[in-house]
Amino acid sequence: MDIETARQIALSLPGAVEMDHFGRPSFRLNGKIFATLWLKQNRMMIKLSPIDQDVFHSFDPAVFYPVPNKWGLKGATFVELAKVRQDMLEDALNIAYGMVLGS
Repeated sequence: MDIETARQIALSLPGAVEMDHFGRPSFRLNGKIFATLWLKQNRMMIKLSPIDQDVFHSFDPAVFYPVPNKWGLKGATFVELAKVRQDMLEDALNIAYGMVLGS
């Protein structure tokens, strides 16, 4: 998985837009962020619930893991793009998008 493919997957979600967030590309629906790209690190941060974060983390902790700060405790999850399968990234992004859509 590369940055551009991850970007296109996020933008393929209905109504999703890309905007800057403190120098990082962020993906939003109705002004609410559901993911950000960390270009230099080749990773994506996806906003999941703590339960969903735990499920993805248990699948492969080298691919999905909590952001190491207070946001990580709330479900902010790093995804290593070089290691993630496309279907898993799509699933995680759909869950994050759905959380924003329902809020």
